[in-house]
Amino acid sequence: MSRHMHGFGGRFQGNKPEADLVTLAQLKSGQSGTVVDIQGGRRMTDRLNALGIIPGKKIAKTSAMLMRGPVTIEVDRVEVAIGFGMASKVMVKPDRVP
Repeated sequence: MSRHMHGFGGRFQGNKPEADLVTLAQLKSGQSGTVVDIQGGRRMTDRLNALGIIPGKKIAKTSAMLMRGPVTIEVDRVEVAIGFGMASKVMVKPDRVP
């Protein structure tokens, strides 16, 4: 587990098990959620942080290319694209669909 999860005891805010989490790559287009953890090294974490992708941040996946192409997300009303590999390292708690 990366340094972002310390204090959570392996749980998001102490009440939802990790089984509820998906990677940003697995999130469906049009679905939103909250970033919980980044499971990459310092360089990847720093790059994602510079794009506004940080634990606790609300994001929405706007599109994804087929077969491991770039993933486009909206963060703070700005659309950014990241590679599939990076998106696979970002753990997200999807919003519930009513």
